[in-house]
Amino acid sequence: MIDSYTLTPKTRLRRAHNRGAYDKKTVHAIIDAALICHVGYVIDGQPFVTPTIHWREEERLYWHGSAASRAIKMQKSGVPVCVTVSHLDGLVLARSGLHHSLNYRSVMAFGIAEIVQGRTAKEDHLDALLERIAPGRKDDVRPNTVQEVKGTAVMGMDLDEAVAKVRDGGPIDDDEDYDLNIWAGVLPITQKVGKPIPDPLMKKGIRAPRYLKKFQIG
Repeated sequence: MIDSYTLTPKTRLRRAHNRGAYDKKTVHAIIDAALICHVGYVIDGQPFVTPTIHWREEERLYWHGSAASRAIKMQKSGVPVCVTVSHLDGLVLARSGLHHSLNYRSVMAFGIAEIVQGRTAKEDHLDALLERIAPGRKDDVRPNTVQEVKGTAVMGMDLDEAVAKVRDGGPIDDDEDYDLNIWAGVLPITQKVGKPIPDPLMKKGIRAPRYLKKFQIG
C-alpha cells in the first residue's frame, strides 16, 4: 500500500514547501477533522467556489447537493475540480506587521468528480454522511423518500492528487527584532461543540441521544 500521494505539478508547493505534506495520514486527518469543504470549478470561464459538507470513504472524497443545481450539473459533466479543506488554529502575532501569520491545517485535492448512480448506492453514501456528522444518527431518522433521493446528487472524487499544508508554532521575526519591547506570540483558536439546543417544535419528553455527547470536531 502506498502511504503518500505522488507529487505532481498541481500539488508541488512553490512557496513554504517545508510546510507541505503528502503522506496520506496527514491529508486524511485534516479532511476528516473538517465538516465543510469548498469545491472550485469553472463555468463559461467564470470561477466558482461552493461551500458544502463533505465526507471521506477510504481513498474517495464525497459531497452532495441538489440534483437541479448548476454547480452539480457542471461538476458531473467532467470538468476539473479543486476541493479545499482548512482549519484555523491560531493567530500568530509577530513583532512586525508583515510577519504576522496564521497557524492552520489545509488540504487541496484535484480531480474529476463523478456522480453516484442508483438509489441504493446514493442511500449508502448518504448514510455514511450521517454517520460522519453524528455516529448513530442514521438509525434514528426516518427513511428517505423516493423523491428526496431523486432530488439529491452525491458526487465522488478519487483522492489521487492531494497535498496538505500546515503552519504551526510561534512568530518568525527578523533577528534584530527579537530585542524589541513588543509582545509576540500565538492566540490559539479552537472549535467546540456546545450543549444541544432542542427544536422548539419537538414533542415533549424526547431526550437528546447519547451519541451527541461524543460528538467532536477539530
